[in-house]
Amino acid sequence: MAITDDLRKTLTDPTPLYAAAGTADLAAEKLKEVPALLEKFRAEAPERIAAVRSTDPKAVQERVTKQAKEAQVTIQGKVNEVLGSLDSDLKKFGQNAQDFALQGVGRAAEYAVKARETYDELAERGQRAVKTWRGDAAEEITEIAVAVEPEPERKPEPTVGAVVASEKAKPGPAKKPAARKPAAAKKPQ
Repeated sequence: MAITDDLRKTLTDPTPLYAAAGTADLAAEKLKEVPALLEKFRAEAPERIAAVRSTDPKAVQERVTKQAKEAQVTIQGKVNEVLGSLDSDLKKFGQNAQDFALQGVGRAAEYAVKARETYDELAERGQRAVKTWRGDAAEEITEIAVAVEPEPERKPEPTVGAVVASEKAKPGPAKKPAARKPAAAKKPQ
């Protein structure tokens, strides 16, 4: 029975859908920034293309070759240093491996917490977006406004006797009922 309840809860939980809606809302917000970025790239493109065209390919090749040789010398020196100290520091190496493993577990837990927080934030954003898309947000604002605004003061409605008495107290000619005009007869077509 517990499995059935877990499945029912999982299948009826709207949080993943809200997270997807939040992701879509965030993507739509970021896509609104794209035209400005494209305009910026379009403005900078001629300068960058001119810089690439004016660069001498041989100079670039020489610079890359020099950097590759320096990197090779540096890496070879580091490898020799590590291999030389590996024999004497085998115990230290084991301890470092254990420390790295524990750090990895700690980082994985940290990333899991961050992922959960991000997921929850996207779900909240999605819930707000869905309410906005449905128009529920406007209803909530109306409900809040009704709750905050004081109700207008109501005047007591006059009773029939009070109305008749006030009519008798008014001076002046009595009002005649309006005469009715006869309805125009329809002509047969």
